[in-house]
This record gives sequence, structure tokens and C-alpha cells, in this order.
Amino acid sequence: MNDILQMLAGLSPILIMVVVFYFFLIRPQQKRQKQVNQMQQNLAKGDQVVTIGGLHGVVDAIDENVVVIKVNESQKLRFDRSAIRSVVQQEQA
Repeated sequence: MNDILQMLAGLSPILIMVVVFYFFLIRPQQKRQKQVNQMQQNLAKGDQVVTIGGLHGVVDAIDENVVVIKVNESQKLRFDRSAIRSVVQQEQA
């Protein structure tokens, strides 16, 4: 019985580190990734977006995995849906 308690006492710092890493690193990252996936799934025509490369534009068309972004009056660029970093302003209904 004494040996088991000593072994648990020796493992407790490692177990505490695993719990701390989970709550301060892994769990928040999973929440952020879930929010990004939700935002990318909810893209709509007319949304003002920013890509991961810093390009600002307005969503002109959406396909399954491709988003066409209107940069100015005559230029449209195609991006993967996963390249959208954030929605600056959603289209007003």
C-alpha cells in the first residue's frame, strides 16, 4: 500500500501538467477551431471578408469548397473556403 502511494505521489506532477495543458492549451484551441469552421460554413454572398493572406473583399459566389471574392468592380478571385480568416461585416438582410 505504501508503494502505491509513493508511485502516485511521484506521478502527480505529471498528471497535474497534463490537466493544465489540456485546460490552457488544447481546449481553447479546439473551441477556436470550432468557431472558425462555423464561420466558414456560414459564409454568405455579400459578406465582407478577410483571407489568411490579408486580402479584403466581398463574397460574390460560394461553391462547396470555393469562394469567389470580389476585390473591386472588375476583379474577382477564387479562394478555398478554408482561406477565409474572418468575416468583417455580414450582409444586411
